[in-house]
Amino acid sequence: KSTGLKKFLFNSTFRLGKKLFLKQKLSIMEKFINFICQNLVRKKIKSQFGGKLKAFISGGGALDYEVGVFLNAIGLPTLQGYGLTETSPVVSCNPISDIRIETVGPPFRGNDVMIADDGEILVKGENVMLGYWNNPAETHKTIKNGWLLTGDIGHFDNGFLKITDRKKDILITPGGDNISPVKIENDLIKIDFIEQALVYGDNKPFLVALIVLNESKKEIKNEIIQDEIEKMNRDLSKIEKIKKFIIVDKQFSIENGFMTPTLKLKRYKIIQEYKKNLEKLYN
Repeated sequence: KSTGLKKFLFNSTFRLGKKLFLKQKLSIMEKFINFICQNLVRKKIKSQFGGKLKAFISGGGALDYEVGVFLNAIGLPTLQGYGLTETSPVVSCNPISDIRIETVGPPFRGNDVMIADDGEILVKGENVMLGYWNNPAETHKTIKNGWLLTGDIGHFDNGFLKITDRKKDILITPGGDNISPVKIENDLIKIDFIEQALVYGDNKPFLVALIVLNESKKEIKNEIIQDEIEKMNRDLSKIEKIKKFIIVDKQFSIENGFMTPTLKLKRYKIIQEYKKNLEKLYN
């Protein structure tokens, strides 16, 4: 009975916290249950972090939407921010009064942010570096007329900055459409047995994927993988659908040089390693 009550309270904490976070109304009964959850569950969770926690700051990579909702719903305010070493290092962050997981918040005072014609995020301000040490050539490529070229693609949503991709990661179809491979890769790794994925297909007739399976699911049949990818494809546009895939045994890691220290894929290096295999998918 005690276990059942704990499960009910935790599930209610998440469910009702999610509704509040998404600005949905609670019924009178839900308000009463939420009051109990606030005092019996959320306070205990916060106490595990010292009891005076105001907020977590998430950076270095995109915060998964579901993870962000979960953390905020159980009483751990999590603010996603954005910055680079070259910007000392913060550009923007969501305010605690208006947390939007899908954005990185409005720019901080002291720096200006502009979106270039090709979608690249440009930053200018007192926080931007003067240049790379003893490397004027690289400095000239990175800073133009005082604006730092971040290499990130994004746009503003009612004053809140939203990052959609890395400029060098954009795939362009033969018809000239831009595709974000990171978005599709994030969908792929949500499939239970897929640990890592890389989407390939720049200037190709369709997209293919390189897949690393979870260690415990190495024996899963290709037909099952294909079925799950087909389910994922239903929510994607025609040009975003994954038509074929190959499975590789080697996991992408920092140690083997396939990931950066911030756990981003070194796309160019991975493609170099597996390009012949990927190209065969178009035969």
